[in-house]
Amino acid sequence: MSERFDAVVVGSGPVGSAFARRLAETTDMSILMVEAGKDLADTGGVNIRNLPPERREGAYAEARAFPLARVASETRPQDALSARPGTFLLRHDATGTPDDLGMPAAAMSSNLGGMGAHWTCACPRPGDSERIDFLPESVLAEAFETAETYLNVIQDGFPSNETTSFIVESLRRDFGAGRTADRMPQPMPLACRKNESGPIWGGVDVVLGPLATAEGRAARRTELRTQTLCRRIIVVDGQATGVELEDCNTGQSRIVDAGTVFVAADALRTPQLLHASGVRHEALGRYLNDQPQVISLIELDPSRAWRGSSPRDVPDQRDNVTGVSWIPFKDRDFPFHAQLMQMDTSPIPLEPRADGSGRPVVGLGLFAAKEIRADDRIVFEDERDALGLPKMRLEYSLTDGDRDRLRQAADVVAAVGASLGKVIGDPIVLPAGTSLHYQGTHRIGPEDDGTCVCDPASKVWGVANLYLGGNGCIPTSTACNPTLTAVSLAVIAADDVAKRQSV
Repeated sequence: MSERFDAVVVGSGPVGSAFARRLAETTDMSILMVEAGKDLADTGGVNIRNLPPERREGAYAEARAFPLARVASETRPQDALSARPGTFLLRHDATGTPDDLGMPAAAMSSNLGGMGAHWTCACPRPGDSERIDFLPESVLAEAFETAETYLNVIQDGFPSNETTSFIVESLRRDFGAGRTADRMPQPMPLACRKNESGPIWGGVDVVLGPLATAEGRAARRTELRTQTLCRRIIVVDGQATGVELEDCNTGQSRIVDAGTVFVAADALRTPQLLHASGVRHEALGRYLNDQPQVISLIELDPSRAWRGSSPRDVPDQRDNVTGVSWIPFKDRDFPFHAQLMQMDTSPIPLEPRADGSGRPVVGLGLFAAKEIRADDRIVFEDERDALGLPKMRLEYSLTDGDRDRLRQAADVVAAVGASLGKVIGDPIVLPAGTSLHYQGTHRIGPEDDGTCVCDPASKVWGVANLYLGGNGCIPTSTACNPTLTAVSLAVIAADDVAKRQSV
């Protein structure tokens, strides 16, 4: 069986959805978007955190039924790491020791919306060396603005109160030296909408905009198919001409001819699909970049954080503080991205006070910029995974410089604790891969020199009409959350396609 669309988008996360929306806005192309997973709880790609608890758990159960997740759950050793809700580990037998080799906590999600159904919605802009210097500043700035519109990024999703003001003011006093106004400690830019009971978190239903409904898609010649696996990209004489798709329910395969193919299947499975399709650039799967992560709890000084109320009035000590605050990355002085947020749950034990009173407690998460190396990579094996694609193994470790930064992170935790109150317990270094911010595996570059897979517009070198998207396109060492940057690169890619269509 065969069909034809002007564009096929593989992957329905924030990046694939942004690519489809941008094309629908700027061209009259017919578009097919495919997703291997289900529409969890038939929500249309909303952020699962918005659902009531019982429906949320049902959605997570559906996510765990995906073939790769199901195989993992059947053979997990007792002391194996656990994946975050809605995701599954690449190495289902991995433990947290050692903490870095092979990236044991590497995880993926397969559902409508991809990780956009489960993420925490932080959307800061990168700064200093995090930025991609070979892209024109004006082009990148315009793409950031479009991405922020698609994601509905705001900084006032949480109402300001005396506690959040205390946090930001203290951090600016102690960590603001030498910073420009836009890189001072501040409320985190979040993909959300304001609501009286708390933010409504962004999912791809927001990113899709007019394409979020069947009626909207029909009006714009766009089709969305879930439970549809892309088995290979068809490349003929250096040109992507279509894809081979499989219906995950019936097993039936079909060829879809396409004028342009765009792959946004995540930083692990996008290289996997290219490898399976015979597109094997030297840099494919290399330069795998995670963000070493340190977490801690900070007990705020109640005499400063709660000037007008008493901690005893708050029954749940983890719900005393709302909002998310941000200390941006700064070259040399602060090679981290720090976010402080309300702790609804925590892996760190938190004992109540002897008198039963609550405490204003925030969670501190530090993401460190990692040294990028070609040897940190995905290895594709002859063995097949549960979906019949090349099985992946990660070769990854921390450098001496990375470990120096983790030691420096402990000092930063102590400094933040002193600024706001005090640190509770010891900082915890999480196993590699916990960040879910994997980058670099199909990165863009200014020239085809063997160190990148794509050109600055995310088109694969040497293959006409094949574009890649997602965090894997990001070529720089970053500490900040990558989603905004990845969506911005998707906007640039879609605009490149539209420009070529108009010629």
